[in-house]
Amino acid sequence: MINVQADLAPSGVLRAAVNLGNPVLAQGTPEEPSGVTVDIAREIARRLEVPLELVCFDAARKSFEALTTGQADICFLAVEPARADQVAFTAPYVIIEGVFAVRRESGLTAVGDVDRDGVRIGVKRGSAYDLYLTRTLRHATVVRGDEGVDVFLAEGLEVAAGIRRPITRFVAENPGFRLIDERFMQIQQAVGTSKTRHPDTVAYLHALVEDLKTSGFVADSLLRSGQPDATVAPPA
Repeated sequence: MINVQADLAPSGVLRAAVNLGNPVLAQGTPEEPSGVTVDIAREIARRLEVPLELVCFDAARKSFEALTTGQADICFLAVEPARADQVAFTAPYVIIEGVFAVRRESGLTAVGDVDRDGVRIGVKRGSAYDLYLTRTLRHATVVRGDEGVDVFLAEGLEVAAGIRRPITRFVAENPGFRLIDERFMQIQQAVGTSKTRHPDTVAYLHALVEDLKTSGFVADSLLRSGQPDATVAPPA
């Protein structure tokens, strides 16, 4: 039988890539990160009986790059076809909604209004919603920046895309803008590791994540980190 510990943490230390750019999943600083992804990483390391090293980034694309270039052993990313060629994913542990914001006077009122010629959508480069919109849009144009709202404001775009909580906070703090409340996507956040891992190692991670969901571990972690609106994914 495969030695999961040796396969998943060959250096003797489990290196986990954490994306501090997603405030639902991770908070704090690179020196003191917290949140559900950090809690899951610690639990995986505890069960494997190895030390944990948290490698923190400010964007999902950087976490992806860390895993695919061998700088990390596991990551926490949204399941997307553009990543699945290189990342072996568990089933999701959290589901987050992607939503749009527009200027208050905009004629765009529903998700179905957005994909039309002349509409430009600001996204965070390499995010799950960047990948999703790039894959699914037929008429609207994706404009990438360090943050979707920032490029939306800087370039006078028609739409900003992002995850629900930060986008909702943005429109609450800026009365000239409003939310299109209907979600345009469900972002399925999962644990990932390299496709080079043994299938038994991937199965071990999958079973572990299922246990953390059904035991209440994920729900408790979301509450402790101040994310009561995040949805625990259903059992796979």
